[in-house]
Amino acid sequence: MSSTDLKRISAAALLAVGLSTGVAACGKSDSASSGGTASASADSGNVIKVGVLHSLSGTMSISEVAVEKSELMAIDEINASGGVLGKQLKPVIKDGASDWPTFAEKAQELISQDKVAVTFGGWTSASRKAMLPVFEKNKSLLFYPVQYEGLESSPYIFYGGATTNQQIIPALEYMKEKGQTKVFLIGSDYVFPRTANKEIKAWAAANGMTILGEEYTPLGSTEYETLINKIKATHPDAIFNTLNGDSNVAFFKQFKAAGMSCATTQVMSVSIAEEEVGGVGVDNVKGCLTAWNYYQTDPGAVNAKFVKDYQAKYGATKHTDDPIEAGYVNVKLWAKMAEKAGSVDPEKIKAVADGTTLDAPEGLVTVDGENHHIYKTARIGEIQSDGLIKTIWDSGKPIKPDPYLKGYSWWKG
Repeated sequence: MSSTDLKRISAAALLAVGLSTGVAACGKSDSASSGGTASASADSGNVIKVGVLHSLSGTMSISEVAVEKSELMAIDEINASGGVLGKQLKPVIKDGASDWPTFAEKAQELISQDKVAVTFGGWTSASRKAMLPVFEKNKSLLFYPVQYEGLESSPYIFYGGATTNQQIIPALEYMKEKGQTKVFLIGSDYVFPRTANKEIKAWAAANGMTILGEEYTPLGSTEYETLINKIKATHPDAIFNTLNGDSNVAFFKQFKAAGMSCATTQVMSVSIAEEEVGGVGVDNVKGCLTAWNYYQTDPGAVNAKFVKDYQAKYGATKHTDDPIEAGYVNVKLWAKMAEKAGSVDPEKIKAVADGTTLDAPEGLVTVDGENHHIYKTARIGEIQSDGLIKTIWDSGKPIKPDPYLKGYSWWKG
């Protein structure tokens, strides 16, 4: 993580705590620091207000807008079937604007001003870490939909995406099996890529994989010619890609322009899904690999209905993908827990969370009450010429989440 990134996240955390303290000091409402009181306000009358917080502008909007849509679709479906506890859900939408302090500020607004019962949102780990002290200070719940680097758990965050042992480690094991043991690491310069690459290097050292280089660029970067030349000079078997947002568009276009392709130098990406493929350009990424837990092409009646409903609502050419599905699943899981608890109070929802299951588009998912992560099936996919991703390997069953890598002797933390 860069020093600039650390400073921005720290500033966001300080802003969050300051905002929270300021609300109480001004005597606006004690609900800003009390989950129970806030919940009572959130579900007053015939509606329950819920927050939806994503980057609707800026470099991350290429990914986050679609997740917001899936969460809103889940809310509409829940309302159509009678709501939660007999009440309709009312989404309160905010724009994180691809800016971590803004995420902290908008999270505080949702809790203390809008009095939401729960918030669904975030994408980058920097946005999540900026919001974490807000939700913990206010004892309010955040349902976070994206895979991330692990090494974290919070009593007030539910992690709907994969942690390290459900995505990155299976990807590395697959690469080793295919003989891709000389690897170059590239990523955006913030929390997730730097922490993920620290874990990758630890795994590599214990598993006979050589890391040839490690390079980072700021989010939103568009110039990759120099980096690609560095990569070419090392002659890697594969590139492990943790670039995020629209930087992937520039990288893959310049990757192809430099005469490279995944047919000769494979790229394993953990932040490119069906939604991003269109923006990057199918011709630039055809044959490249991805590691996720869900693809639009997954079999089963539940997924078929999910894809059909999503395309009916947002357009026949729209794709579903892993974060889109995880956002949708998060809303459904929260609603199921609220019904189980008989309340939207965060403490009561936490008390019933463990073992909550859902027949999701990705398959059966189960909440681990100890760390608030979800059992998920790992899948390696190959990008097809139609922009969809086909599973070429899967773990066969959902993997128990291990965010702190306690089950791996190579990880010293």
